[in-house]
Amino acid sequence: MTNVSPQTKINKIVSLCKRRGYVFQSSEIYGGLKSSYDFGHLGVELKRNIADLWWQDLVHRRDDMVGFDAAIIMHPKVWQASGHLDGFSDPLVDCLDCKQRFRADKAPRHPAGATITYQVKNMEVEGKVAACGYVCPYCSSPRLGDERQFNLMFQTNLGAVNPVQDLLNAISSDDTLTLATIRQRLRKINKGSAVYLRPETAQAMFVQFMNVLQTTSKKPPFGIAQIGKSFRNEIVTEHFIFRACEFEQMEIEYFVPPDSWRKWLDYWCEQRLNWYRGFVNQPDNFRLRQHEEDELAHYAQACYDIDFKFPWGWDELEGIASRGDYDLNCHQRLSQTKLSYFDNQAGKRYLPYVIEPSAGLTRCVLAVLLDAYEESKGIDSHGREKTRVLLKLSPRLAPIKAAFLPLVKDEGQIKLARHLADSCRQQGVHVAYDDNQSIGKRYAKHDEIGTPFAITVDTQSCQDGLVTVRDRDTTTQTRMAGEAAVAKVVSCSSNLR
Repeated sequence: MTNVSPQTKINKIVSLCKRRGYVFQSSEIYGGLKSSYDFGHLGVELKRNIADLWWQDLVHRRDDMVGFDAAIIMHPKVWQASGHLDGFSDPLVDCLDCKQRFRADKAPRHPAGATITYQVKNMEVEGKVAACGYVCPYCSSPRLGDERQFNLMFQTNLGAVNPVQDLLNAISSDDTLTLATIRQRLRKINKGSAVYLRPETAQAMFVQFMNVLQTTSKKPPFGIAQIGKSFRNEIVTEHFIFRACEFEQMEIEYFVPPDSWRKWLDYWCEQRLNWYRGFVNQPDNFRLRQHEEDELAHYAQACYDIDFKFPWGWDELEGIASRGDYDLNCHQRLSQTKLSYFDNQAGKRYLPYVIEPSAGLTRCVLAVLLDAYEESKGIDSHGREKTRVLLKLSPRLAPIKAAFLPLVKDEGQIKLARHLADSCRQQGVHVAYDDNQSIGKRYAKHDEIGTPFAITVDTQSCQDGLVTVRDRDTTTQTRMAGEAAVAKVVSCSSNLR
């Protein structure tokens, strides 16, 4: 079986997601909303399966981890303490030729003063690279506007009355309002009612650290785990669901004694890389990369990325950082609330250091689909060339674990197929019953959506109870009892392979 080329793979994934019900463009009937996506009946199952696997492995199977689910809107002082209000921004630049906006830190680099050739309205022109040392990533023009800091947080107002709209009404009806008065009222609005959609899930776990500590009787090293939505007003959204303004994170804040942070950082790097490699077909497409000194966030002692080899190159799936005591210290200082831990054995109090494995759930969905997608060429029964599309998903992650298919629409076959499907459902396994189209087309459809097993009921099945179990990956067919087929589906659904 051969893989498709990297250049076309992402386009094929986008097409499959729309065609089969994995991912849709949000608000599509109104022209869509850029960088916003809805997960269809298969996409939501895949996303939930990844999240459930993460939760089971990181929370339920460990004694040193507890779960958490925080509010999306928090007190503005949370973001003041964390530095997001003042420092959570990207450098925004406008290209003076193509009029596109982009992030300066992601733009192609060139030596300052170098002469480059680029195109403007299908004409080749020359220009010199400015002192900033980069050009437009869309048209390569060196003619750029000044850098501006663009805050990534979504701002809204809490309360029944919108004070911004009140101010706009006042401006339109009162010509005597001065610019100074308008500015003063805007500052008051920002101070009084402005709140933000969280740009990350981490901060609530720091703010609630003491409550979790006291109600669980945990002691360092221990972790708080959370899965939830975050929102970032990205300058550039790209690569389908890889970078969007609304996304989901699977995040851990692991609190450790200060002198043990290096050991636990190494531990979590190994654990998290092996977790991804445990349910994919091409584990070498996942790697661990250490951040260079100039990449480190101001609070980080060290940081690693788990990268996946996307069609456009290596890119981040998960960051694993040692944040030191930066966050607890900031919140303790601003709130004037003690967030330290007293170690009875050592007889001392300290602020724990934090190791943070932060994974993108939405990005993981895309990586899993790319890893699973395969194509192969073959010949159909009429001697024509055909392409077989296969999503080689782990049975644990597959949206539908098995499809129960009556060979023809016969009352006995339908009854038996539905009975076996219901037996799986009663054991908590998501399966499908399907009697539309020919059996060959049904096989092809379930190969394409990643269903591990197709279980066919025929005339003989109604007499001896035996069904045909077709394996998605090998296409081999095995005859077995219907109850055994159900047991096989249930067993495989609870294992990675």
